[in-house]
Amino acid sequence: AQILDAVKRYGKCAPLRTGAIVGGAPYPAQEKLLREKLDILVATPGRLIDHMERGRVDFSRVELLVLDEADRMLDMGFIEPVELISKATPNTRQTLLFSATLEGKVLSLAQRLLKNPARIQVARTQEKHAYITQHIHQADDVRHKRRLLNHILCTRELTQAIVFTSTKRAADDLAQDLSTDGHACAALHGDMKQSARNRTVQRLRQGSVKILVATDVAARGLDIKGVSHVINFDLPMVAEDYVHRIGRTGRGGAFGAAVSLVGPQDWGKLGGIERLTGARLERKVLPGLEPSVPEANASRPAPRRNHGHKSAAGKGGNFKGGFKPAFGKKSGSNKGRFHAPSSARSGNRRSADWRA
Repeated sequence: AQILDAVKRYGKCAPLRTGAIVGGAPYPAQEKLLREKLDILVATPGRLIDHMERGRVDFSRVELLVLDEADRMLDMGFIEPVELISKATPNTRQTLLFSATLEGKVLSLAQRLLKNPARIQVARTQEKHAYITQHIHQADDVRHKRRLLNHILCTRELTQAIVFTSTKRAADDLAQDLSTDGHACAALHGDMKQSARNRTVQRLRQGSVKILVATDVAARGLDIKGVSHVINFDLPMVAEDYVHRIGRTGRGGAFGAAVSLVGPQDWGKLGGIERLTGARLERKVLPGLEPSVPEANASRPAPRRNHGHKSAAGKGGNFKGGFKPAFGKKSGSNKGRFHAPSSARSGNRRSADWRA
């Protein structure tokens, strides 16, 4: 976990006992960790809830609760576990909530969990991405996207790239195709074991992997200094994810490029991105790879065809999309061995500020 690495780095001069509880890692090792007395625990909501329901965690002495990338957690359906975790901590705790956006469900969550909060805006989206050039290439179809992608990956300016796809299978397939084409490539997605994901990220850091094909969930929070390009092979379904994606490049004051490949079905998503960022993304055309139709025609929605059938989601229909993770009953007791230090006793208060 990158946050755990940052905690260890920033707190190397302090006698802090730290640990991480994340999905995809073995349970026995985590159970052993939770029997220790930790100062800082870094965790993902789903796995932490699992341990809470088994009575392995006691939050009665927690002084500080940090919710990092709150908007991403809510997009993944973690509202319920986040609230359960919050309720398990003392009312006297301090809560810090970090989010790329603060509206809608995120704002509602903040209002429920935070008391008289001070709002700190580090940088606006435009300011935050001042070192990132952003443009799109119009594509006729997936084959056209592949040709555009291959051309971009062979440019001299590209050192390392993260290519985003919309599904895990698409990430695997595209990574395999790019490897066959001779690119030093690897996939990263949520179906991989945590150990495999860690190895892949390490290979990217070391430079043995030049191109990482990833999904949004797997790549969130990645901080790789050498990434010069972020390429959206598939545009994200949620406009806010675009902001998260392109933030993987242009880090630490370095310049970066964010390139989006826009197919016939992507114009609505692009419109949402441009409304969110408040800017029209530059259109570029590569010689020899021009789209077959102008944007005005490509972006025009196709006329609907009525074949006389009623929609399942229409009147009387009960189809509801989306995914909501299931959680078991709340345990009546959260008696575990994880204890946060009580500064009230010692009169000393430590504070840490980290971002990864």
